[in-house]
Amino acid sequence: MGYLRLMEWLNYHHLLYFWVVAKEGGLAPAGKLLRLSHPTLSGQIHKLEESLDVKLFQMRGRKLELTEMGQVAYRYADEIFGIGRELRDALRGRPVDRPLRLVVGIADVVPKLLLRKILAPALDAPDAVHLICREGRFERLLADLAGHELDVVISDAPVPPGAVVRAFNHPLGVSDVTLVGPRALARTVKRGFPGSLDGAPVLLPLEGMPLRRDVDDWFRRKGIKPRVVVEAEDSALLTVFAADGIGLVFVPTVIADVVKRRYNLAEVARLDTIKERFYAISVERKLIHPAALAIRDAARGDVFAR
Repeated sequence: MGYLRLMEWLNYHHLLYFWVVAKEGGLAPAGKLLRLSHPTLSGQIHKLEESLDVKLFQMRGRKLELTEMGQVAYRYADEIFGIGRELRDALRGRPVDRPLRLVVGIADVVPKLLLRKILAPALDAPDAVHLICREGRFERLLADLAGHELDVVISDAPVPPGAVVRAFNHPLGVSDVTLVGPRALARTVKRGFPGSLDGAPVLLPLEGMPLRRDVDDWFRRKGIKPRVVVEAEDSALLTVFAADGIGLVFVPTVIADVVKRRYNLAEVARLDTIKERFYAISVERKLIHPAALAIRDAARGDVFAR
């Protein structure tokens, strides 16, 4: 009898209509796909909302958007209908070994060696995880996150107050920075630091980026004017230039030793007054995806705790 009540409580036809509307981005495209009218679709979704006792969609301007509970329901619906496809494939003798998928958006400025440490728990999880990484500009990644194309975004900047995209910041950790560079240059600059930086070649993030603002402020406070040789959004590119002897680069202290070994660089100084902060950003107020939770917990308890 309990099973019958469960089936009455959750109407899977209604859930399917909700899932298609969310996936297609609105009633019009979903209606064409399902060959149903707007009133019919809207009515079926309203019945689902009544049975779940939550609001799944909200109007923002003229656009239909998922609520926070709608985003949770969408993830479950996606899994449910994914399992349905697996059932069909299994009955037809097709392979169905499908690992849990995590799609991560990565801001270009996040150092790749640090990112490897941050993402390691997802790959080390007992259950198989299919990790998909997409790099890009922060604004574009947030748009993809809002469109449910990404599960989480890793960035050195939080979602700013008043942002068009409704997303939530989950702090991963904080690191000060270390200045490293080619061995001969590092030895020279280390003597008389920080005054010896005046006129020295440096490789910096683009203007406006969080680390660049903090570094420029530190230069001004110290009265230093280094020679900026390269500016780039991609931190990995700056490190490669440093390895080629072009100049000095600032890296998070939590990976400074790895960077020095990997790129044959030497340390000039650790600057504990300059901090880099890293975030996992999601459309949920609380992280739900188990791999994303593992990433957050390991970052707080291991990567940045050291």
